[in-house]
Amino acid sequence: MGIALDIADDWDASLAALAWAVEAGVDEVIGDTPVNRYELAAEVPKPAARGAVVAPAVAAPAMPAVDPLADARAMAAAAGTLEDLRAAMAAFEGCELKRGARNTVFADGNPKARVLVLGEAPDAEEDREGRPFVGRAGQLLDRMFAAIGLSRTSPDSETALYLTNVLPWRPPGNRDPSAEEIAMLLPFVQRHIALVDPQVVVVMGNTPLQALTGTNGILRARGNWMQALGRPVLPMAHPSHLLRTPAAKREAWADLLALQARVRG
Repeated sequence: MGIALDIADDWDASLAALAWAVEAGVDEVIGDTPVNRYELAAEVPKPAARGAVVAPAVAAPAMPAVDPLADARAMAAAAGTLEDLRAAMAAFEGCELKRGARNTVFADGNPKARVLVLGEAPDAEEDREGRPFVGRAGQLLDRMFAAIGLSRTSPDSETALYLTNVLPWRPPGNRDPSAEEIAMLLPFVQRHIALVDPQVVVVMGNTPLQALTGTNGILRARGNWMQALGRPVLPMAHPSHLLRTPAAKREAWADLLALQARVRG
């Protein structure tokens, strides 16, 4: 029970007020400002009985700080195969996005493909299915690359595609990935590309463009060949942008023709 009690400066009056409060059943004393008891120090232990031997207090060992980027680098470097890398990414606990995702979206397509398409992050449908580039955007992507003779289902490396994303987990509300999230997962992306060893990497969207080249502005960069990780990189608009802006499909077709010439050349 608690009662607001204004203690007077007079000693006798204060003592009388306190006695009245105790008689009324008050068992809690509060001040003028709220106290967050979660932030209070641990309760001081009661004094030991007379004659008891008190063991000296031993400080708990300090826990080493966890560096998720260092963990990502070590786990990615240790992956000798794509299956190793898939398992490493599924075991990585340094990224909070994983806690809200249904699936770790690793990749789709033929790992022997000469063309690797790098996207941004899974959307809700990709998160449900556990595959990159599905739904309307994925269907458009399949039609786009089929127009130049490439397919994620082709068993032939000459005509195959391999698809993956910078982030394997969906950001809440399909928001853009943060710079910290991109940097944290970049070691896995770099190792992924090294294990597939494609002839060309197509980056679709701002996130993979920044991750591989350090530049922003996919609509300015699209169609201009770049270099990253020792191989040619072609920036293109993401299929979801093309669905929102159909007029941009003309530029996307020009980019596909440039890719076709590069791969066949």
